[in-house]
Amino acid sequence: MTISLSDIAERAGVSVKTVSGALHGGSARMSEETRQRIKEIAEELGYVTNLAARSMRQGWMPLIGVIADELITSPFATEIIRGLDGAARASDMAVFAMTLSGSRDVASVLEEVRRFRPRAIAYAAMYHKTVTLPKEFAGTVGVMINCREASDRVTSLVPDEVGAAHEITSYLIDAGRRNIAFINLPGLLAGDLREIGFRQAMTEAGLDGAGARVLPAVRRATYSDRAPSLVHSHVTELMSGPHCPDAILCGNDRVAMEVYAALRRVGAEIPDDVAVASFDNQVDIASRLDPPLTTMALPHRAMGRMAANILLAKEAVPAEVRKLPFQLVERLSV
Repeated sequence: MTISLSDIAERAGVSVKTVSGALHGGSARMSEETRQRIKEIAEELGYVTNLAARSMRQGWMPLIGVIADELITSPFATEIIRGLDGAARASDMAVFAMTLSGSRDVASVLEEVRRFRPRAIAYAAMYHKTVTLPKEFAGTVGVMINCREASDRVTSLVPDEVGAAHEITSYLIDAGRRNIAFINLPGLLAGDLREIGFRQAMTEAGLDGAGARVLPAVRRATYSDRAPSLVHSHVTELMSGPHCPDAILCGNDRVAMEVYAALRRVGAEIPDDVAVASFDNQVDIASRLDPPLTTMALPHRAMGRMAANILLAKEAVPAEVRKLPFQLVERLSV
């Protein structure tokens, strides 16, 4: 037997409109006590929302669609989706993702997502970058996650890379480190912004930020895990020179893992001889290094939660770029 809104309304002694408001977020006004009683009756009777009928009434399904710009391949995808999904479920929404990669362009994936008639659409990137949306779709995407829309026509949630680099560099300086080298990620927006924060902190401490050593982690113009690494040669040269660093800041935790190995090869102790710090907080790496790695945790889960709140808000927010802070995770490498 299929339970209807009328069945619940009869049992609760209220109108069908009130039941719909309690279960589906309609406009009917009621006390929280009434809302909770209706939900309990619906659960007791085994009511299941008819999504097709609801979609016809509202013009959309209780879904948030995500354009995943290679996001599923990222170790941090789980954090973004977890934050987004948790906030969406609190509003009785579900999240689904479609991957943008290879020969598929943005327009075709957006059209595919729209076929499901989602309540809202987000665009999420694997790493911090600038994305150009087709002009005709700028109003379709409600929020950009971990990326910025090239014309700033869409609210974008991005990590505060400059602030994070300034914070971790200042942390090293406050720990008594004065000769800090930075093995960075070439060709990435995150790397460019982190270098700015690094140099700002060095300059403010009177440590010649302009002359501070910033070295590329790989031989190619753009960083990737598969590019030939320069970390071992950089560390060997740094530690054999006349001005050995007392700290090395790393572009990410993978680079830090290589720095650990290279320092051990030249007989340097962490953190007694050289402190090591990093970005990302990729826990499987950072917590298992010896000693465990001090690093800046990316705000991916917070971005997911904030994205859901923006997408499900009753009133549209003006397009803007919101920079979310990293979190310093102190371990034993400094």
